[in-house]
Amino acid sequence: MTNSMPEWMNQVADDLYCVDCDYIQPRLACAYIMINGAGRAAFIETNTSLAAPRLLQALEMIGLQPEQVDWIIPTHVHLDHAGGAGALLEKCSNARVLAHPRAAKHLIDPARLIESSIQVYGKELFEQLYGEIVPCSEDRVLIQGDDSELEWGNRTFHFLHTRGHANHHFCIFEKESNGIFTGDSFGLAYPDLQGSSPFIIASSTPTDFDPTAALESVERILKTGARYAFLTHFSKIDWMGPASEQLKESLHFLGGLLDESINRLTTGEERSELESEVKTRMLDRWCDILQEKGFADRGFLQKRLEMDAGLNAAGILFAAGRAASKR
Repeated sequence: MTNSMPEWMNQVADDLYCVDCDYIQPRLACAYIMINGAGRAAFIETNTSLAAPRLLQALEMIGLQPEQVDWIIPTHVHLDHAGGAGALLEKCSNARVLAHPRAAKHLIDPARLIESSIQVYGKELFEQLYGEIVPCSEDRVLIQGDDSELEWGNRTFHFLHTRGHANHHFCIFEKESNGIFTGDSFGLAYPDLQGSSPFIIASSTPTDFDPTAALESVERILKTGARYAFLTHFSKIDWMGPASEQLKESLHFLGGLLDESINRLTTGEERSELESEVKTRMLDRWCDILQEKGFADRGFLQKRLEMDAGLNAAGILFAAGRAASKR
């Protein structure tokens, strides 16, 4: 290991490193490099293919080479988590991908992911955000069932399927570090929004938001007894109890917005106007909470959280539209 690390990389536990992938802006999304007792490496999360050079540079700074990587483990196939899996797999000749059963097919053939993302972002912005999405070779993708375990040197991975954010999501509890890699199932806690007390929010981004399942996933994460949560957005937290209480409150709030949106769509209310209202209400709630925690600049808070509010509102209205169509 080199004597100093760049500001975009830090050690969060023994032989575990957090790498800021500089996705959209610094300290928004990260990936982790874990080393076992035999000097073998695993990437947990991959961000996009644009982050692959940085992740490989971080690996080299730790003192390892790509051929020493055994595992590439995205928690789910949303592209800020799994978009770089194929690109890393090409560089890491001995690695295999560990995937949720519903995620594997999209890693092997990402055409549907690419198509739907281009529909949302347009081709130019999609390429700026995600670069090239490289398919993973089918014979190098291993499916991990719910409650399955994998021993890897002195490490043991325990995989938990956690619905609510995505139906193809798992979390990974790792016994040696006493931590759980939570993807988006245990919320978002941005470092620059931690004031007089911690702040974390749940994610309802498209297309599988289910508040009841999300609450069950929070409880399941807690029941592992993990001391730490290694978030993708962003880095390590050790305040599991307060985080879970905030997440439950956040999910109840989002669930209320979902129920209200279903009812209003059923009566014929226009979807785009309702989505805009939901976004505003969400943003106002977050800003109110943060101002109570000592943040004075509401304009900064609104700008900082506008993207998350927009994504969350889109997820709520997608779920509401699907439910309303069945009535």
